[in-house]
Amino acid sequence: MSDEQIFRGIPLKGLQAFEAVGRCGSVTAAAAELNVSPGAISQQIRKIESFLGVTLLERSGRTVELTQWGRLYHREISKGFEQFALAEQVLERARNENALVLSALSSVVNKWIGRRIFDWQALHPDAHVRITGRDKEPRMGFDEVDFRVSYGSDVLQHDHYAELFRDWVVPACSPALIDGRSLSAVELLSYPLLHVEWERHFTPYPSWTEFAAKIGTGFKGPPSGLSFTLSSSAIDAAVNKRGIVLAQMSMIADELEAQTLVIPVDIRMPLRESYFLAWDRSALQKPYGPEFRDWVIAISRRQAQISAPSILSEPKINPSSSDIS
Repeated sequence: MSDEQIFRGIPLKGLQAFEAVGRCGSVTAAAAELNVSPGAISQQIRKIESFLGVTLLERSGRTVELTQWGRLYHREISKGFEQFALAEQVLERARNENALVLSALSSVVNKWIGRRIFDWQALHPDAHVRITGRDKEPRMGFDEVDFRVSYGSDVLQHDHYAELFRDWVVPACSPALIDGRSLSAVELLSYPLLHVEWERHFTPYPSWTEFAAKIGTGFKGPPSGLSFTLSSSAIDAAVNKRGIVLAQMSMIADELEAQTLVIPVDIRMPLRESYFLAWDRSALQKPYGPEFRDWVIAISRRQAQISAPSILSEPKINPSSSDIS
């Protein structure tokens, strides 16, 4: 059998299955990695064994081990899969050589910077920016990331950063939910409430309990409603008339303009920490790198002015509605 015949006839899916079994140590683990059933893995490996005319796996009940031929074959094909991974990394670096890669929290991408990036593109049509939504902080200098929008103390993981803005939250809902009625702050609490509960390593998101305390009332028992770990998901639920959300001002500008959301009572509470922009030093050596950093900082200053309340005043509460059940 010639090398050309082997190359044409070898089942590539089988090679992938066998490589995964040898590396993961079991058929079950390989199946989980490749998102197929254990039976499919075994079937693919039997095809390779039939093609090669040797036994690659020693099967004993539910356990398998590589045979002598299997260990030899796995050592050699692993080199090819390592080369595939290296080729992917080389391609990724080539794609990012002139592109500016911005990483940000998923909700920030979906509801803020992902919307504003079109303004940057209009100013710099020749620039190439890639945006990735990622909640875990990247490793500057190791991951393929030039800039990162971080929240709070997470930014301390990076060497170079600048504060962007402190956002504020405000009650927001679909106009259909309140049917055009003018509501008091206390009356809001009788509607379905949507809660945002960030992951524990973040400082807590402003809550409806805090809102009730701010307006001088309270709940009888814990407030009910749906909870979301992503601010953007809670905002989408509000747009779909599911309830009232304490929404970040930076994330609802488009919804307010389109009137899919309204602010029934303009009482705002600040987030406990600010957003920051971090960057890798080499990012400023890329085309448009310094300009991009300055642009993000500039739009953040404008966002700080938009998010903060223009007049800080205590809300007027209807004394007859001091408790919400």
